[in-house]
Amino acid sequence: MIDLITVNHHIQKHIIDVLMYAEVARFRDLRPPKTDTNLFSYHLNTLIKLDLVKKLELGYTLTTNGLSYVDRVSTEKRVVRMQPKIISMLLIQNSEGDVLLQRRRKQPYINAWTLPYGKIHIDDATLEAAAQREVEEKLGIKGQKLSHAGVCYIRVRAGKDILSTTTTHVFKFNSDNIKTTDDIIWARPHKLDQYRLAPAVQAIVSRGFFNDPFFFEEFEEEWLEQETVR
Repeated sequence: MIDLITVNHHIQKHIIDVLMYAEVARFRDLRPPKTDTNLFSYHLNTLIKLDLVKKLELGYTLTTNGLSYVDRVSTEKRVVRMQPKIISMLLIQNSEGDVLLQRRRKQPYINAWTLPYGKIHIDDATLEAAAQREVEEKLGIKGQKLSHAGVCYIRVRAGKDILSTTTTHVFKFNSDNIKTTDDIIWARPHKLDQYRLAPAVQAIVSRGFFNDPFFFEEFEEEWLEQETVR
């Protein structure tokens, strides 16, 4: 079981850290500076035996268990969380009806497009305060009026394995004042299937358009392994 695995050695943590922010990495990119090759190879092979890392033609990548591990691990303290993540997610539209998407820059689902989101912190006074903090951190907007649209439970499988489980509080607002970048774009709702989306994004967008006062939905999706971009 992936929940019983803890990566403690600093070399193994370094390897996981690199692969958390890459689809694939070469041997030399994974090796910490001034680390003996044999020692590094031992720890890399240990992660392979633990089924956290696997070798591809282009280099090394995280396995399904590895993706599940980095989804559970705290980015700051590298402590494995045993419970599902709880996040606030932002469903934002402009006056043209477009939906704001943000590119994920870490595993799991690296380089997939998602709705802007972030973990709820223990010091967030309310759910709305958590969402407001994400609006400011992700988009640079302060004091935005938000509507708590609903709650979703998202369970993602990769074959027989559970990849991630997330409780998602969805907040909505409209804006024409968000600056787009390579990682933040507006997308037409009826063309979302043209994008590589993170799990449940299209379902949440569709459900949000019902404009109910509040909704609750549970989604279970299969995440297919993506071909690495050469």
